[in-house]
Amino acid sequence: MMGNNQSVFHQFLLLGLPIPPEHQHLFYALFLAMYLITVLGNLIIIILILLDSLLHTPMYLFLSNLSFSDLCFSSVTMPKLLKNMQSQDPLISYVDCLTQMYFFMVFGDMESFLLVVMAYDRYVAICFPLHYTSIMNPKFCASLLIPLWMLTTFHAMMHTLLMARLSFCESNVIPHFFCDISALLKLACSDTSVNELMIFIMGGPVIIVPFLLIVMPYARIVSSILKFSSTQSIHKVFSTCGSHLSVVSLFYGMIIGLYLCPSSDNSTVKETTMAMMYTVVTPMLNPFIYSLRNSDMKRALRRVIYDKNISL
Repeated sequence: MMGNNQSVFHQFLLLGLPIPPEHQHLFYALFLAMYLITVLGNLIIIILILLDSLLHTPMYLFLSNLSFSDLCFSSVTMPKLLKNMQSQDPLISYVDCLTQMYFFMVFGDMESFLLVVMAYDRYVAICFPLHYTSIMNPKFCASLLIPLWMLTTFHAMMHTLLMARLSFCESNVIPHFFCDISALLKLACSDTSVNELMIFIMGGPVIIVPFLLIVMPYARIVSSILKFSSTQSIHKVFSTCGSHLSVVSLFYGMIIGLYLCPSSDNSTVKETTMAMMYTVVTPMLNPFIYSLRNSDMKRALRRVIYDKNISL
């Protein structure tokens, strides 16, 4: 029961990033450039895969889903951050806040699961090349993707509904640049034990298990290559796997540090910086790591541009 001097808040104040006023314009330009690179890079990948029939393969189906997920994941937080930095209007309504949290979790979870599927795809392609087509057939790929989208939707909806049952009456100031679930729980004046329990229980299947399922195929790939391949092949695989694993480690390292193993001495600056790394930097890097330096994608880009010039 709330006391008479308590009021329930219907909007929140996003404090944003702890940037000195004299540096606001510089960081605004930096974040705008990063967001535009993310949008452009992922859109190019999606369009190329749609237009080029030679890219209608399982690997590029997963890549197009990853690009779509990255594009949406970044778009959930960045436009609001940029708007707040430009207009100095950091208010967000209760409904908009929960909506942002919901879609943030949907696309964040989906990115996690897609990285697993892509790791498995590479494992089959490298370790079982003769059986790749029969294993990674269209029906199997669809049976992987559709349940994953359903699972992420259910997981995000569960946490959103659990959050909607809480009351916020102590403070409406969120020391973050988006409606982060952990930041909102700290503001709640009702019992959050169920929310925290579900974060802990679901953290395993959604964060820890996918991370392990990514590392294991890459470990098998490296082991297989070391046994049978030439020095040049080993160098190529290590270069590719190393770049993939570096992005995966950045993404999961920040998430595990923030949500599963939060430190009691974590400052607001540290938490927002860690969140910025996996919400902004990772979606920007993924197109370059997974696709745009890929020879098939480069050839597809040349074909699309050449066909366009011929048609003109």
